[in-house]
Amino acid sequence: MGAGVEMPVDSDRRDATGNGATGNDAAGNPPMLRVRLLGTMAVSREGLPLPLPASRKVRALLAYLALAPHPVTRSHLCELLWDVPNDPRGELRWCLSKIRSIVDGPDRQHIRVAGDTIRLDLTDCAVDAIEVAKALQHGMQALDLSELRALAALFEGDFLEGLEIDRSPLFDGWLAAQRRRFRGYRAALLERLVADIPDEEAFDHLETWRELAPFDPRVHERILTALARCGRIREGEEHLAAAARLFEAEDIDFTPVREAWRSARIQAETGSRPAAPVSAGAPPERPESPERPDEPVADRPRRASVAVMPFADRSGAIEPRGGPADALVHDVITRLAKLRSLFVIAQGTVFALRERGMGPEQAGRTLNVDYIVAGSLQRQGERVVASVELAETQTARILWAEVFDYRLDQAFDVLDRIGNSIVASIASEIEAVERNRAILKPPNSLDAWEAHHRGLWHMYRFNRADNERARHFFETSVRLDPTFSRAYAGLSFTHFQSAFQHWEDREAETARACEAARLSLMADDRDPAAHWAMGRALWLNGHQDQSVLELESAIDLSPNFAMGHYTLAFFHSQAGDAEAAIRASDQSRELSPFDPMLFGMLGARAMALVRLGRFEEAAEWGVRAAARPNAHAHILAIAAYSLALADRVEEARTYVATIHRARPDYRIGDFLTAMRFHPDAAALFRKGAKRIGIR
Repeated sequence: MGAGVEMPVDSDRRDATGNGATGNDAAGNPPMLRVRLLGTMAVSREGLPLPLPASRKVRALLAYLALAPHPVTRSHLCELLWDVPNDPRGELRWCLSKIRSIVDGPDRQHIRVAGDTIRLDLTDCAVDAIEVAKALQHGMQALDLSELRALAALFEGDFLEGLEIDRSPLFDGWLAAQRRRFRGYRAALLERLVADIPDEEAFDHLETWRELAPFDPRVHERILTALARCGRIREGEEHLAAAARLFEAEDIDFTPVREAWRSARIQAETGSRPAAPVSAGAPPERPESPERPDEPVADRPRRASVAVMPFADRSGAIEPRGGPADALVHDVITRLAKLRSLFVIAQGTVFALRERGMGPEQAGRTLNVDYIVAGSLQRQGERVVASVELAETQTARILWAEVFDYRLDQAFDVLDRIGNSIVASIASEIEAVERNRAILKPPNSLDAWEAHHRGLWHMYRFNRADNERARHFFETSVRLDPTFSRAYAGLSFTHFQSAFQHWEDREAETARACEAARLSLMADDRDPAAHWAMGRALWLNGHQDQSVLELESAIDLSPNFAMGHYTLAFFHSQAGDAEAAIRASDQSRELSPFDPMLFGMLGARAMALVRLGRFEEAAEWGVRAAARPNAHAHILAIAAYSLALADRVEEARTYVATIHRARPDYRIGDFLTAMRFHPDAAALFRKGAKRIGIR
């Protein structure tokens, strides 16, 4: 990892903290060594405090190694902590000797050196920061009240409170990132805790939460609601007035908090339950994605919301505003908005929050978005490195983190490639989280957004029963929200699957796929998924040229729409430009390397290679496609026929056996009827089928 890349807390790299927040091991034994990072740094052995060296760099090095997810090179540590010293490695050795005097015992060595790398082995130790990160990364919903209290008690202050180092900009960047992260964890923990304890007990926790996130509307709502329930109306009015002045000074909309106080007072005074107030923290600026001007904000159907905060520039020199890091964020915001599946906070808002000094976690809570994206950009010699994280705002849980490292051959091309990767990854990760969340909810409690994602979960199982379940949930979604174009697109896909797999009458299902795609386009003709659905439906009807035009429209609307690139590869692989099919397949996999449709992306490439006569390559790609989860009979057939054409007949027959276990009557005609091959290509696949005895 490069010297300037923010290092996340890897809470799963060791089971150092045992069960819950106790720090005990699996047998219930207390740890030999405890390290406190949440507050003023402290180390204790078997309950007795150990004296720490006066050197700030020794303490900084100990903290950095404690949270490092992997062994760290000496050169990285030297670059991190020393500003061109006379003998950096000598100073590093001295610091390590001081750390050994703290953490090592007569029978236990915690500093591990392997070649040029160093790590801190904490398998019998407890580190409060790791305990918190591990518990929250696994989800707060599983924690009981005693565990929540124990975790909250671990915070004795800010992360490495009072520890600052002069002339160490890389360490300063790491320290600032960790402080932001643990403030976010603490705020999320307190939010969860105060929901489960009596109001009088909650006030101290609420005050701590307010100090951590003074512009988070939810904490002010909770304080006001608790004061109203306790009959402390005058205190509530005083808090409301003070909070209003704070928000107005920063030009943040305070109306939702006022409405929450009004509702809390009515409920406290009458015992009735008033109408739900406007959601606190609604974004102060509209998203980049276009909205219907006549549609009231409060009536818009729910979508997952995301804010992409300005990236930090870690290149060393002071970059003016509007440099490469800002350009990359602008590009990511614009591309995410073009996907049309997310509520994306506008660039002006997130950059304004940066100017006010808000970190990503606090900004996410202020904006009341579901997800927050943060990162950094750094130039290292002839390379550009972007470090990006996607976090869930309410829990501060990191859902995805990645480092993108490219050669600096052409600056704009590199930023474009990084932007592509970031946007595709964010969209894919959010969709996966929303699918998994929806599948856990009772079916009769789903809103349109959740029903759509429940449908996606079933759709990606690629079997007849789940396809029927997916259809049901997509129909539920469009019934709840007739303007939801993505739900119509999903419904069209289920009809496409029924026709393609011949689960139901092909002609009837093709007509239904076309109708659902038409409704998707009527709902939002700028949604790339709507054009994707229409392209697939037209292909079923035999309109190859029109289907390609629709898919090209989808890609023009959103160049990051991986499904558009994949489906274009699928169509071209059979009767269009085989070379174009290979390029489109590669592009789709670069945009979405873990896509549920990855087997199709690989299979399309294999079919294109068969048409080009490159049978050995086709066989390799066909085998890769067949190895993917949920690869259906047609994908297994691609592998079998490609292997046969490459004279790997015995391997091909193993796939035939697998197909026939699931579909004993599967024939070459089933494969060719599902596809729409050019006659020459169909002849090649018939030749392969004949070699392995499929008629």
